[in-house]
Amino acid sequence: MPKSPARYRRRPEPAGASAPLPGPTAHALLRVGLQVLTMRMTTEGSSVALSSEGNPHMNKPLAGALFSLLLVGAAGAPAVASPAVAVTYAGTVALSNCSGSVVRAPGSQPGDPALVLSNGHCLETGFPAAGEVIKDQPSTRSFSLLNASGSKVATLRASKIAYATMTDTDVSVYQLTKTYAQIQSQYGISALTLNDSRPAQGSAIKVVSGYWKRTYSCNVDGFAYRLKEGAWTWKDSVRYTPSCNTIGGTSGSPVIDTATGKVVAVNNTGNEDGGRCTDNNPCEVDQNGNVTVRQGINYAQETYIIVPCIAPGNTIDLNRPGCTLPKP
Repeated sequence: MPKSPARYRRRPEPAGASAPLPGPTAHALLRVGLQVLTMRMTTEGSSVALSSEGNPHMNKPLAGALFSLLLVGAAGAPAVASPAVAVTYAGTVALSNCSGSVVRAPGSQPGDPALVLSNGHCLETGFPAAGEVIKDQPSTRSFSLLNASGSKVATLRASKIAYATMTDTDVSVYQLTKTYAQIQSQYGISALTLNDSRPAQGSAIKVVSGYWKRTYSCNVDGFAYRLKEGAWTWKDSVRYTPSCNTIGGTSGSPVIDTATGKVVAVNNTGNEDGGRCTDNNPCEVDQNGNVTVRQGINYAQETYIIVPCIAPGNTIDLNRPGCTLPKP
């Protein structure tokens, strides 16, 4: 839900503990050890000696030192992690009151009219009522298209609200007057791709606000079976870890999985004051009806459910197989 503008607060990074010997240094020591071993072998004329039992073994002092270096190298070598995709502002948009992004389905074509994703509560016509679904409603709304650094490169315009609701989810999808190919050729900006699977708990994400030109980094903490806020109820909402302390104006921001660069959710609300299930203070309700209030925690709505509803030509077809979005 939209929040009144607030001072942006940046959480400090946690103080780091003593780090192990860096990988490159350990590797350098290992190379030195091998060089010393080679020189020793050359000087003594042999790399091994025979014991009284006739078993070959390495020179023990040198072998022990080399073994220690091997242990240091193994401990100091950095862990190999999956590389994160660079997440920028390219493809995000600023609305008059919210954030959003130019998005495409996995099957969208360059010649299709482009789509902009935001929240249902960000509509220029106001909040849809509980149970209300808006489809194919004319609109001339404008959007400021941003490049990678967050600078405005163009004004895009809608031809219609292709779909919007605040029932079960909180989304709006605008169809634009330009195609993906036109946006790419004229402004050098590609659309963000909607992921077609549910986000995973613990995955690293970024919430990228075109309105504020701010990016929040955190993880998927878990999921709310039902998220209730005032008159509205949303299903299977994404709960962030605390570092995504989003503020008013970030509504509609794409939530991007940093491993894939794809949109997995759309930012929409947070519990500001510790209230219970009231406007700007959503509460979680589990399968048994138990209510949990998490003050200061923020949420998003999953977007993989939109993908099956996008038909060829980027039209929204609520009767397509697999489409579970609410119908008018």
